[in-house]
Amino acid sequence: MQWSIQEISRLTGVTSRTLRHYDAVGLLPAVRTTDSGPRRYDRTALVRLQRILLLRDLGLGLGAIAEVLDTQRDEAHALRTHLTSLRAEQGRLARQIASVERTVADLEKDPDTQEGNIMAKDMFDGFDHTQYEEEVTERWGSDAYRKSDAWWRGLTEQEQEEWKAKVAALSQDWADAAVAGTDPASGEAQALAARHAAWLASVPATPGSGQPLPDRGYLLGLADMYVADDRFAANYGGTEGAKFVRDTLRIFAERAYPAGVSSEGAY
Repeated sequence: MQWSIQEISRLTGVTSRTLRHYDAVGLLPAVRTTDSGPRRYDRTALVRLQRILLLRDLGLGLGAIAEVLDTQRDEAHALRTHLTSLRAEQGRLARQIASVERTVADLEKDPDTQEGNIMAKDMFDGFDHTQYEEEVTERWGSDAYRKSDAWWRGLTEQEQEEWKAKVAALSQDWADAAVAGTDPASGEAQALAARHAAWLASVPATPGSGQPLPDRGYLLGLADMYVADDRFAANYGGTEGAKFVRDTLRIFAERAYPAGVSSEGAY
């Protein structure tokens, strides 16, 4: 079965102009009965379009989307990974909804019975930017959070989107390697660990930032937290994926850091 470009536009809300652009750049090739015939789309194209829209919602640009689609050819597995991310986002949105509902309920109370503490305690639960502030401050100090926060706010919108795309691609590669049963000690897995370590070291004010490698204790502490905290595990396809990341990073730490370096202190 095939659908016209107009039908696809009505089904998805994507404009015909955008669909033509996706076709022109090779992101979503249409099927044509003749070279000059009208664009038609089959089931494979619809699945690909669904993935494009999901990746676009994650903030990836067209170039990054094309790279993901070219490297993630197992559509069912890729969509399962997307589903994990969507469920994590669903949980975050549910917390946002509950937070706003609590604020509205408090504002609509009789002034004599309003609980002023709700503004400070519950008002911003579920909002991405500050959701880890308390944890970061507790583990690595308020100065680390302040500097990292200032760095993030100082990025342009495009730089933030590029950063998000880079992190999403790394998480996707971790999840794929875990599903494929990759040996944590293999060259493929250790290359991922090296990318992960370089990413951590690139974040200002984090332990070991600006160095080729992050602080060893910081790296290993995060590796354990990926497994212990479902919010982090969701980035790697769930608990099993997070365990693969942890085990791989532990091996990486044994190989990459000089003997005798303590894993205590920063974490």
